[in-house]
Amino acid sequence: MNVLNKIEELRKCRGITQVKLAEDLNVSRQTINAIEKHKYNPSLELSLKISEYFDVKVEELFKLVTKGEVKR
Repeated sequence: MNVLNKIEELRKCRGITQVKLAEDLNVSRQTINAIEKHKYNPSLELSLKISEYFDVKVEELFKLVTKGEVKR
């Protein structure tokens, strides 16, 4: 199973750079990049910070998908 997220989409829609988001969340830009590229799943604490930052539910940010499921 994989975890997909909408962080990049939300970030770009709001005109926020990876650097700005990383600074605001107190993580590295590389961490944000890895999360957006689905190479790293953030901790629960960071997931909650991100959802609060964008004012959306965690369930709206992340989706658990099986290998055969179509990515959206």
